[in-house]
Amino acid sequence: MEAGPTAPATGDDDQDGGDYGPAAAAGGSDDDDQGDDEEGRFFGGGISAAEAEVLDYVDAVADAGPAAPAKIDAAWVRKTALAFEKRISRNAQLRARHEADPPRFMESEADLDAEIKGLALLAEHPECYAEFAGLGCAASLVGLLAHDNTDIAIAAVEVVGELTEDEVGVGGGDVDDFDEEADEDEDEDDDDDRDKSRDKNGWDVLVAAMLDADLLGLLVSNLERLDEEDEADRNGVYHALSVVENLCSRKAVAEQIAKQTSLLVWLIQRAQKKESPVSQNKQYAVELLAILVQSSNKNRKKLAGMDVADTLLQLAAVYRKRDPQDNEETEYMTNIFGSLTSIVDGPEGKAKFVEAEGVELCLIILKEGEKLTKAAALRLLDHAVSGVSGAETCQKLVDAGGLKPLFTMFMKKQSNRVTMDTLMTIFMALLQLLPADSPERTRTLAKFVEKEYEKTEKLLALRDEYARRLAPVETQIARQARGMNDEEREMQAGGWYLARIESGLYSLMNVDLILAWLVAEDDGARNKITSGLAERGESLGVVRKSLQERLDNMDPKKRAKKDTRDMLSTLIDFLR
Repeated sequence: MEAGPTAPATGDDDQDGGDYGPAAAAGGSDDDDQGDDEEGRFFGGGISAAEAEVLDYVDAVADAGPAAPAKIDAAWVRKTALAFEKRISRNAQLRARHEADPPRFMESEADLDAEIKGLALLAEHPECYAEFAGLGCAASLVGLLAHDNTDIAIAAVEVVGELTEDEVGVGGGDVDDFDEEADEDEDEDDDDDRDKSRDKNGWDVLVAAMLDADLLGLLVSNLERLDEEDEADRNGVYHALSVVENLCSRKAVAEQIAKQTSLLVWLIQRAQKKESPVSQNKQYAVELLAILVQSSNKNRKKLAGMDVADTLLQLAAVYRKRDPQDNEETEYMTNIFGSLTSIVDGPEGKAKFVEAEGVELCLIILKEGEKLTKAAALRLLDHAVSGVSGAETCQKLVDAGGLKPLFTMFMKKQSNRVTMDTLMTIFMALLQLLPADSPERTRTLAKFVEKEYEKTEKLLALRDEYARRLAPVETQIARQARGMNDEEREMQAGGWYLARIESGLYSLMNVDLILAWLVAEDDGARNKITSGLAERGESLGVVRKSLQERLDNMDPKKRAKKDTRDMLSTLIDFLR
């Protein structure tokens, strides 16, 4: 690696001759080395205390850097751009002329480094980004990532990171209901519309110019050449990864990043590097995989095809019997499981998950793991079994002995609501997706029948709990609706429904769906459920009403939900 950008005390790098060492101190002699300058800068040159204070002040001002301009506008950008391009050109000329004599171009290197860092002022004025990019400076800045001096390249990366910071986040969240991957076309269309609706602002113009200048390729080149054993290089890797994170704030750019296979390969390999404790850059690599896989379905498919599920499962296996030790490690583990959860939402990811024995690992964690890891593994299983392509995972879950730990958790008295809700969605997937008359389906139904239907009774008790929690909201809504006409009620319907969901309606609906399956599948369960509801002054009609409301609130325009709508209609008929 080249020496860092440090300016010599004297010398003109336009000339071939001259003295490039430190200047001799005025009035210095062999007898003057007892002065009060400990570093020997003035060699005891007889300066007064007042003069020393003045020099110290000058040094402090110099260390603080140039004063900020009074106004940053288009004129300032043009002036800065001209100076920036001159520094680049001068450094390139001197490097070419004095290739074998680095001291001849080191001052120009220091000037270029200072000019690069000065561009960070632009980060506070994104309204100037388009002007900066239009002058070609964005491309020139990106071009410096290929500079032979890695210190210059790192400085450029750091400024690119500051300029590309953006408050616009990636839309995330889970796809609700049963068919996560089945709605991909609709979800992609919605995301594309949102991207197109955004104004072409300065950030977009700047990033487009940087991408056209091969920003991604040059970032990869730097990641491959930097040696993390060196602290400066290690920081450079961190700044390069922060640029990638910034770019992911736009879905379209995140998808462009995922097309850079060499970058994905680097991230996967970096995540696999064995470290104890886990370094900041390894954590960052895993975080970026999580961001990329969660940003779009296209990225999810791409990473699933690269067997990233197997890599992430190996990282997750470290926590099969323990929880993370601190907040940073907790975030690292969360990103591992978050990436896996997104990957298994798609059919390709589910297949890779099963192939890499992900089901077995999750079950080991449920049996032997600690609190945080158990919750993460349970949520991962939930996503892996859900959706129209989850049948294979459901079968693997039962074949691998997963029913016992799941129902053990279900029967615990102290299970929290999140755990219980997750178990409900897993049970729903098993009942919906396991083939009729298959051994796996029979074994699942048998769990609700065994020990005199104790699990079925637990479902009824759980329904009571959810109904009690929902009752105050239902009462309040009924009170509000009394004084409204039909039009006013219709206007309020959406808000009321959301309030009911937040108060536990969806959890209640999930329990009712499982009860409906049991009524349809087993006469003994039907009798148990009917009698249990009668003891509470209710009938199967309350379950039927719940399923009907769920059906009514499904979007009929979503073709992927047709199978679910048909299923609900069939179950409603069984409840009559």
